Amino acid sequence: MDYMILIYADEQLYADMPQAELAALMADYGRYAQEMEAAGVMRGGSELAPVHAATTVRLRDGKVVCCDGPFAETKEQLGGYFLIECDNLDEAISWAAKCPSAGHGAIELRPLVNNG
Repeated sequence: MDYMILIYADEQLYADMPQAELAALMADYGRYAQEMEAAGVMRGGSELAPVHAATTVRLRDGKVVCCDGPFAETKEQLGGYFLIECDNLDEAISWAAKCPSAGHGAIELRPLVNNG
């Protein structure tokens, strides 16, 4: 089954983080991705641009309505994701728990709906 690891954290935390600490965190992410690749569960992933670059699109009364930013006010923003393939939810949880941002953010684990 495919699972999406959605990484939520406060963007300001990264903006205020000392450069050396941020570099160490990014190195942790590199090792995390390599570990998932070596285990054969990694299907993809990417860091996302900051929330100020987001555009939310809605269709209202047949008209497209766009607004800047995320769809809801939150303290944490979606900052990236990994797409993994695991045999079961327990395995997916173990990978999500290893995510470097799990200690200071929130990791949402969501199964994909497989069509086909």
